Amino acid sequence: QVQLVESGGGLVQPGGSLRLSCVASGFAFSNYPMSWYRQAPGKMRALVARITTDGANRSLGDSVMGRFTISRDNAKNTVYLQMNSLKPEGTAMYYCTRGWSTVDYWGQGTQVTVSS
Repeated sequence: QVQLVESGGGLVQPGGSLRLSCVASGFAFSNYPMSWYRQAPGKMRALVARITTDGANRSLGDSVMGRFTISRDNAKNTVYLQMNSLKPEGTAMYYCTRGWSTVDYWGQGTQVTVSS
């Protein structure tokens, strides 16, 4: 079955960096665009970044533009989210998802806390 397993979350100080990873299994990873979403306490899930099958096209949310980067390694069935210059409002559960405009599978999430 389809599985998406995120890792790399944790506690980081404002201005710090983290790299999230998502290992996919159970489907032909290279055939699907992938996305990252996040959900902050008391807020709805929001799109953070997405990437096409070959990585040629990427889209970032306005709030993370210039600070976050999405990438993928199809040989490793892995999608990454590099997060730099993290802000306290970046505190959220981060989810890896399969798809671009419509997503059909979600990982269990990894918690990112930005605090001094």
